[in-house]
Amino acid sequence: MRLAVGHDGVLTVTIPFGVDWSVIERLIESKRQWILSKIKFFKSIDKDVVRVFLKGDYVKHKEEALGLAKDRVAHFNAVYRHSFNKISIRNQKTRWGSCSKKGNLSFNYKILFLPQAERDYIIVHEICHLSEFNHSPEFWSLVEKTVPNYRDIKKTLRRQEFYLK
Repeated sequence: MRLAVGHDGVLTVTIPFGVDWSVIERLIESKRQWILSKIKFFKSIDKDVVRVFLKGDYVKHKEEALGLAKDRVAHFNAVYRHSFNKISIRNQKTRWGSCSKKGNLSFNYKILFLPQAERDYIIVHEICHLSEFNHSPEFWSLVEKTVPNYRDIKKTLRRQEFYLK
């Protein structure tokens, strides 16, 4: 089961077929505070700064995002010198980026619409996964090498996850 609160404050509940209504009610009640805090958050943000992504945006911006990702990976990988396979751009709803065990780096096209510091953090984060496929202290030490204020950026980025929807 999944709960999501959209930037418009609407709660969406996704459930497998056949789940009893009482189970759904218990889930919603158990997550009541979380739901209310998300609704309050979305009511507090300036609607003029929330970007609404349209179906065609991915196709329209994919190549530009790929160019940005390749450029920034090259820039930061000059420091790290990790080998990787390929870079791809996706339209994901829950991730800004990912790194596969095969050394493939993938980024959400929506990084184009983030401030430079947040873009760079996402790219560095995935580059560092090429050598540390975890979030250990060693991993964060690698990130800190080129993004010393990564903790602050990470917090800011978490508040902007509604961009992914």
